[in-house]
Amino acid sequence: MENSEIQSVLMSALSLEEVHVTGDGSHFQVVAVGEMFAELSRVKKQQAVYAPLMEYIADNRIHAVSIKTYTPAEWARDRKLNGF
Repeated sequence: MENSEIQSVLMSALSLEEVHVTGDGSHFQVVAVGEMFAELSRVKKQQAVYAPLMEYIADNRIHAVSIKTYTPAEWARDRKLNGF
């Protein structure tokens, strides 16, 4: 699966301002930025991002995914720490 495909799936399914995906074809790192994360617990944030990807995980197009979530304010503060 391509990084751009994952980015497209997440942008379509969730109310996000930015999604950054890096990876090597089956192991991916996702940085998701959206105001939707402001009121969610850490677990709920992860579940929100995993949900649209579950079919790809189930059929092994995605083997592993690491997720970082940020509100826009958090992203503005931490963006440089994440290499963006």
